[in-house]
Amino acid sequence: MYKSIIRPVLFCFDPEKIHHFTFSAIRFANKIPGFPSIMKSLYGINDPRLEREVFGLKFKNPVGLAAGFDKDARLYKELSGLGFGFIEIGTLTPKAQDGNPKKRLFRLQGDSALINRMGFNNGGVLEAVERLKKNNGVLIGGNIGKNKITPNEEATSDYEICFDALFDYVDYFVVNVSSPNTPNLRALQDKEPLTNLLQTLQNKNLTKAKPKPVLLKIAPDLTNDQLLDIIDIVKVTQIAGVIATNTTISRDGLVSENKTETGGLSGKPLTQRATEVIRFLSEKSGKAFPIIGVGGIHSAEDALEKLNAGASLVQLYTGFIYEGPALIKAINKKILNQQ
Repeated sequence: MYKSIIRPVLFCFDPEKIHHFTFSAIRFANKIPGFPSIMKSLYGINDPRLEREVFGLKFKNPVGLAAGFDKDARLYKELSGLGFGFIEIGTLTPKAQDGNPKKRLFRLQGDSALINRMGFNNGGVLEAVERLKKNNGVLIGGNIGKNKITPNEEATSDYEICFDALFDYVDYFVVNVSSPNTPNLRALQDKEPLTNLLQTLQNKNLTKAKPKPVLLKIAPDLTNDQLLDIIDIVKVTQIAGVIATNTTISRDGLVSENKTETGGLSGKPLTQRATEVIRFLSEKSGKAFPIIGVGGIHSAEDALEKLNAGASLVQLYTGFIYEGPALIKAINKKILNQQ
């Protein structure tokens, strides 16, 4: 029903406007008596064989929603009801910011992809915290970044502010230094600044009675030498794991009209490269840390490839938009059938 009726209608409209409309529609529908139960029966699978314990947390299933979809923690409860095992909010910054000028989100239907140059548009971390205070049982990841106006030399302070504000309200953290849409942000992936940033957050984390897992989200455009640096950084800082991968700046093989738009590319063109990065990190590190696999998952088979390559969990974003919530159920069913 989603792919044959709902998606064709949604895809007739501007992608950013329809995103906000869809949020409002989902929120409204979930207020109708019985609707949440119907969604859970359609898309949810409650089976203890799907449970995963990763970096000390118990996930009811290994399929999560990637950051960027529910940036401001507005719909995490309703989205969880579609069958996700966990929801990652953000990227959040200390201060609210509008992000980059519109138009900044583009569909590439011929490539089953999206290009975005959103620029960390969000209402600020404190606004999201107020919504997270109402959480009742949804496993939440908090993806954090820096404000656009903050120079890289002062970026660590922005990450610390977000870390402190979110600490009591999220289950794990994700340090995002890999978005291509904030000027100079990816320079923070260089070994020295990245080590310093992660070590600062870990030092703060270890002063807590119950430290939270801290993960690093990396770009798919890193070279093998840079990926080896990532493995060293994880070892030195003792963070909990890596999310592989963010969007790419590559445009290889695209056929759609919007292929020349600047920003981060997500969707099917990223499938192979994201899996390659996962496999490289897993093999070269000797499976030393957990990896959350994300990038180009449009089918249950895509998800299984990432799990078989070394991922402990997977996340959806563009595949969720193109395939709908049935994809979550299909992946979980495929995992069960493999056991």
